[in-house]
Amino acid sequence: MKFGVFDHLDDNKIPLGQFYENRLKLAEAYDRAGFHAYHIAEHHSTPLGMGASPGIFMSAVAQRTKNIKFGPLVYLLPFYHPIRLIEEVAMLDQMSNGRFQLGVGRGVSPFETKFYGLDFAQTQGIYHEAFQLLMKGLTSEELTFEGKYFNFQKVPMLLRPIQKPHPPLWYGTTIPENTPWPAANDVNIVIIGLRNTIEACVARYTEERSRLGKDPKTMPLMGASKHVVVADTDAEAMKIARRGYATWRDSFNWLFRRFNAEPRIADLLPPTFDELMKIGNGVAGSPETVRDWIKAEVEATGINYFVSWLAFGDIAYEESLRSVELYSQKVIPALTRQHAPA
Repeated sequence: MKFGVFDHLDDNKIPLGQFYENRLKLAEAYDRAGFHAYHIAEHHSTPLGMGASPGIFMSAVAQRTKNIKFGPLVYLLPFYHPIRLIEEVAMLDQMSNGRFQLGVGRGVSPFETKFYGLDFAQTQGIYHEAFQLLMKGLTSEELTFEGKYFNFQKVPMLLRPIQKPHPPLWYGTTIPENTPWPAANDVNIVIIGLRNTIEACVARYTEERSRLGKDPKTMPLMGASKHVVVADTDAEAMKIARRGYATWRDSFNWLFRRFNAEPRIADLLPPTFDELMKIGNGVAGSPETVRDWIKAEVEATGINYFVSWLAFGDIAYEESLRSVELYSQKVIPALTRQHAPA
């Protein structure tokens, strides 16, 4: 059982320079606390994502941490020139001494896609070609590729990652139907959904690996991501979570309001944190409350990786830091002992 952190790098209403510094200090705290990985979202032209160039932020994470793995969840592949991204991935893996984690995806926001001059209807095809190029470029000395969207002839690949054949792959999903490909290709997954969806994704993922005869001992990480706040008391944690979630949800819906559109996955993100807890999509409380909640989630779904959103909305740096300290000292040790292999 492993534990990670997810971060939208969403706006929390403080000066941007201080915002980045606080997030980097939290990355140092995640490192000290022993979290497995720090996953960073990519968004554009929205307060939901103030880390619009995740590679720049992650280069700072590489220098400010020593052990924690980190990476995008996910790089929006259609938004990048493939050679530019191949070089960036290799550099980040080298700069972190082999700690980089490579999350890939198409992107789900048609608004952000349009801002970049892309046709959302074509981005699925662009994504598939870009992924092929990324894998080939990271493992070849010379890149030649002929496709519908990209064509390259004998491009020297001088920048190479430390991890071979490439950094570990990650993929985000919300439905079981999208799990066979990552299961077949040894790709780690992080699921956004409620308990029944997570359980179904884990079951489909493991069934596909079993069908292909893959060794259970090499099972990749199957994670679920939730908003989490830990404080000394339940009342204090709920006070922080209610305030932070309201600001975060406002940022999440910002682009949809701007275009008078229906928010996506709205059923997973009700208006208040109390409602979010009621449907089982987040938790706030004392270490004991959070420990028991996560334990039940793990046992019900079969996940082997739990990913927490520990900094969101206008939760203050000091409040997030306290949450990290309590989580690492009183939640993770108990859960790790309970779910350790015999």
